[in-house]
Amino acid sequence: MGIFIFIVFVLGWHIGIYGMLKKAGVETTKAILPIYNTWEVVKLCKIPKFWFWIQLIPIVGQFVTIWISILFVMHFKRINLIHHTLTVLVPFIYLPYLGFSASEKWHGADALVHYHKPASREWIDAAVFAVVAATIIRTFLFEAYVIPTESMEKTLLVNDFLFVDKFTYGARIPQTPLSFPFVHNTLPGAPTTPSYLKWIQVDYKRLPNLRDIRRNDVVVFNFPAGDTIINLPEFGSKIPYYDVLRSSEYNNNREKLMNDYPILVHPIDKTDNYIKRCVGISGDVIQVKNSHLWLNGQPAYVSPSAQTEYIVETNGTPIPEEYIVDSLGINTTEASADYQVVDIKPNTFKINMTAPAAQSLSRLANVLSVVPFEDNNVGYTFPNDVVHFPWSIDNFGPVRIPKKGDEIILTDSTIELYRRLITTYEHNTLETVNGKFILNGVAAASYKVKQNYYWMMGDNRHRSQDSRFWGYVPETHIVGRAALIWFSYSQSVRWNRLFQLIK
Repeated sequence: MGIFIFIVFVLGWHIGIYGMLKKAGVETTKAILPIYNTWEVVKLCKIPKFWFWIQLIPIVGQFVTIWISILFVMHFKRINLIHHTLTVLVPFIYLPYLGFSASEKWHGADALVHYHKPASREWIDAAVFAVVAATIIRTFLFEAYVIPTESMEKTLLVNDFLFVDKFTYGARIPQTPLSFPFVHNTLPGAPTTPSYLKWIQVDYKRLPNLRDIRRNDVVVFNFPAGDTIINLPEFGSKIPYYDVLRSSEYNNNREKLMNDYPILVHPIDKTDNYIKRCVGISGDVIQVKNSHLWLNGQPAYVSPSAQTEYIVETNGTPIPEEYIVDSLGINTTEASADYQVVDIKPNTFKINMTAPAAQSLSRLANVLSVVPFEDNNVGYTFPNDVVHFPWSIDNFGPVRIPKKGDEIILTDSTIELYRRLITTYEHNTLETVNGKFILNGVAAASYKVKQNYYWMMGDNRHRSQDSRFWGYVPETHIVGRAALIWFSYSQSVRWNRLFQLIK
């Protein structure tokens, strides 16, 4: 449907421009040639020639072509806002009407001799220009983003406002171009109403990049498991659709789940945005051993501000409250999941903190031991195959991150590592028939990966929903690099965080 509408737009525009140029006296061979015909429009309307070349720039040029079309329409003495609106919204109807209707004539420069733009039109034009300019900047250069959860603390805090650099990795061409401006995937004040239309869907394309994603970049991306959601405020990406589907209540019964809840399927570029640290790139081997991250067989880099849970045992003397508040940054006036009494043994606490804080705490006279906490509950991590992968968030892997060109061997013991990659991210059909894998209708023993993948983890390791739960992040889902904190507040402005570069 989207391709059909796109073809109608393009074909109708060219037919209309051809007819209008013929009325203006341009030769048929010049009027009918795509792209060159706008050169003739530029000459007829006495528009500076450099605008012709600017319209050849991807995306930006499309707005210039629209502006050139409006100026051409004005030379047919159609100068009211309604005519220009029709030129923008339905050029495939309005331009052919001007080009072939006997009642419409080419007036040339005479059409604008007595034209004076009213003040109301000046305001409208200024508003349109502002929206277009801001949309281009937001789409291709940088976008504002606010941290909604604690998954990256203490690197990034809730209510840190960021600039996300889209230029470095190469900005994506919008795949869902018909949407409400300046919002992501829901309308303001309506958290379950999509802000976009699916009438036109464009294939994934990305502009040239300055560099590839590097290990330990802080990256914003579309949540891979957020393509399908339960469309209620208390669910969405907070409680992913696939987690509910796999629960004992539904046991992968999609029909029952769809009968019980409203379901919404997002296009890739309209799934919720997540922010994590890219701890592994394509081809790397990731493993978590005893709560420590390993990369390619070596201890991995861990940000000094990364947090994880520790079991702390004391001799019975309390840890000073001012130390908990000032050194650990934990609010003791209210219940906090970062500081809990545990029933392992007397005088034992579970504290969520950074590694430097844990080392400092261990030096207190009343502290007997500080050891990393290990969550070894199995059954809810990627790839959700307990028989072959009895992993937990603190003992996970090893797993190799797929790389473009990799040849994956399909076996019963490994298929769940790649099923979603093959079917969802790379758009193939995959079935098992009589013990054999049927790929796109043909028996197959292997699969060649078509794109690069990444492994994302939050710096707040026990408070992060990340690749340990839903696996690889495809390159198609990459939004940009988190670059700068431009504002931050909690109960008041956090002045010390303003204009900090993100590391």
